[in-house]
Amino acid sequence: MSGLGGLNKTPSGMVMGLVQLQLPVVDTPTQLAAQTQRIVEMVGKARRSYPGMDLVVFPEYSLHGLSMSTADELMVTLDGPEVAAFKAACVAHQIWGCFSIMEKNPGGMPYNTGLVIDDQGQLQLYYRKYHPWVPVEPWEPGNMGIPVITGPKGVKLALIICHDGMFPEMARECAYQGAEVMIRTAGYTAPIRHAWQITNQANAFQNLMVTASVCLCGSDGTFDSMGEAMVCNFDGTVMAQGGGRPDEIVCAEVRADLVREARQHWGVENNIYQFFHRGYVAVKGGAQDCPYTFMQDMVASTARLPWEAEVAHTDGRSCGFAPPTRHFQGSEPNLLTAAAATAQPDLKDAA
Repeated sequence: MSGLGGLNKTPSGMVMGLVQLQLPVVDTPTQLAAQTQRIVEMVGKARRSYPGMDLVVFPEYSLHGLSMSTADELMVTLDGPEVAAFKAACVAHQIWGCFSIMEKNPGGMPYNTGLVIDDQGQLQLYYRKYHPWVPVEPWEPGNMGIPVITGPKGVKLALIICHDGMFPEMARECAYQGAEVMIRTAGYTAPIRHAWQITNQANAFQNLMVTASVCLCGSDGTFDSMGEAMVCNFDGTVMAQGGGRPDEIVCAEVRADLVREARQHWGVENNIYQFFHRGYVAVKGGAQDCPYTFMQDMVASTARLPWEAEVAHTDGRSCGFAPPTRHFQGSEPNLLTAAAATAQPDLKDAA
């Protein structure tokens, strides 16, 4: 139940709006500035059309389009004018917002970054995409963890980006960190429609977690993005779903209190608990070992597929990118998370 698309808001409900934003063309700084203003205007539309909305979510690539350009003059920093405009829009319309930027990285390729800003204009969530859509995307893999925050109405929120959602481990990590609602923003085009739908539903059911997912929409003259906003309840059912109409805002009320109730009281298919306590009917507390060799090998940095030597695409040459020469430098602290216990952080150096 979605409260008739968020029109009927209950005291414990959080109303989310998923913006199927028209796929833009952004090749110049002037176009970047215009698209920034376009997103700001859509924040206003969200507030006007749904007075009870708590959080408006924009898709991946909503600011930059699908050109995959890494041109320095188009890349964004956390203290730049684009993020400042998003913060001001959230304050002006008293709404939380989820936004997408391609973040400048002086040490290498840019990051594909997601931000959640609260209704006071404060940055609450800062996430760099873990799994770029290789071999198509050139972005540096994320290195700051998958943060979970307390959002509107006390709801525990996580954010993943596009291809991240094809890995069940990503959704499991969000739930393990306490997320009750997982946002998934994307720029996917039509060939991914079926995989998009089944993974959004599976990620919800496997973790007793609401998933709220949205793609760009419409054509830029080359690519056709699909829209397909979806809100899936913790039992895997679809509560709200959009189609292919650009700039439609698909809205739903989500109930984190019901997620918490299910996680506490479900016996059959309480999968997020049972994964860590397998067979608890037969053995006290369930088996709590790690019987999965891929997990053990990954921790030891020795993971290797049986068919690894036969994999055809292992760099970006098929999509016009030169083979990389740098090695991944490993994870670093999320500056926003590290500073949260003291004060609103100075994030100028995070870019």
